[in-house]
Order: sequence, then structure tokens, then C-alpha cells
Amino acid sequence: MQLNYRHTSGRLQVLAGYTYSKSLDNASGYGEQVNPFNPKASIALSAFDATHNFVVSYNYVPPLDKIGGGNRLTRGWALSGITRFATGLPVTLIETDDNSLLGTQFTGPIPLGIDLPNYAGGSVHISDPRKSGVYFDNSGFSSEPIGQLGNARRRSFHGPGINNWDLALLKDTKLTESMNLQFRAEFFDVFNHAQFNAVDGNVNSPTFGKIKTALQPRIGQISMRLNF
Repeated sequence: MQLNYRHTSGRLQVLAGYTYSKSLDNASGYGEQVNPFNPKASIALSAFDATHNFVVSYNYVPPLDKIGGGNRLTRGWALSGITRFATGLPVTLIETDDNSLLGTQFTGPIPLGIDLPNYAGGSVHISDPRKSGVYFDNSGFSSEPIGQLGNARRRSFHGPGINNWDLALLKDTKLTESMNLQFRAEFFDVFNHAQFNAVDGNVNSPTFGKIKTALQPRIGQISMRLNF
């Protein structure tokens, strides 16, 4: 489902879009192999699946130009930004010890084979990684038995989502008929809300279920640009 909304009235412009979706396949990640004995077992969430994706961009011209009849100091101000809320990409589960004895590792463009961990069942418990760095409870997962493939799905739940605000304050000052000076103060992730990278889905890793890295924190920059 895709929804779009556009609004323009006087000093405010808004463009918003929302997508609700679900995608399944048997190999969408780079180099992923399909289970040759039971291809249906490889069907899982696509590597790019995102249930919710909402993006809104906006531009507002404050009525400062009405102060004192309008002058170079009060005219030309604008506040603009892009806000995004989205479901995170799915967590990809892997096992790298070849307990299945199938020897599928290093047989494709990447070293990963078709081995997957075992899962005891039930819902995966998700926690707030900001508290401890742990994203999901890994106690229900275990290495596959020797000579068998694990029963876990390659991807069955999503990683941490996106909650991001980028804002910019602009000021255009007309110097002459053909020359304009623009001041820009831009802030990326203005509220400094942590945006995390992928979760470690390797059952053989000591950091299985944890998040090891995050994207850049809040960044601000100020610039001046002369247009002529």
C-alpha cells in the first residue's frame, strides 16, 4: 500500500509518503544460496523488506518579513527538513561452522553456505539496544546438530528501525538584482537519536544478538553561498 499527501498553502509546503509492504523470497541477499534439498525452507523475509516506511519533507517561511515593514534582516528566512520513520531491515541469521557437513561454504560469491541455527520456537524477544547493546534474546537459538540443517528461518524479524530528523535554517539576502547571499545552518539527526547498523546474526559469534556499531551521531554545519 502506498499513500501520498501534498499540501501547499501560503508559507507552508508539505510532501509526505507512506508505504506498507511485505516481501518474501528465497535468496535476495548478495550471494545467498537456496537449500537444494528443500527449497521452501529458504523462503523468508527479503533482505530489503520494511513493513512501514514514512517520509515527510516540509518547508516553512516564518512571517518575520512582517516585522518592521520587512527589510534585509527579516526577509528571506525559511525552515525546511526531512523526517523519516521506518521499520529496520530484517536480521539475517547465519551459522558458519558447517555442522551440516554439506560443505556449502565458499561455494558462491561469498563464503556463507546454507547452514542455519536451530530455534526452539515462539516469538523472538526484542529489547532496547540503547540500554545494553543487546537487540534480541539469543537463548532460544543453538547450533545445528552434526549432519543436520538448522530449522530457523534465514530472516523472520526486523532489526532496529529509523527515527531521524534532518533540519535546515536558511536565510536568503538579496544583494543586487542578480546577486543573492544564502546562509544555511543544517543539522542531520538533529535530536541525536541513535540510528543503529545491522544486528549480529551469526550464532557462532560471541556478539550474537547484539549491535556493534551505529551510524553517525548528530552533525551540524554552517555555510554561506553566493549566487549570481
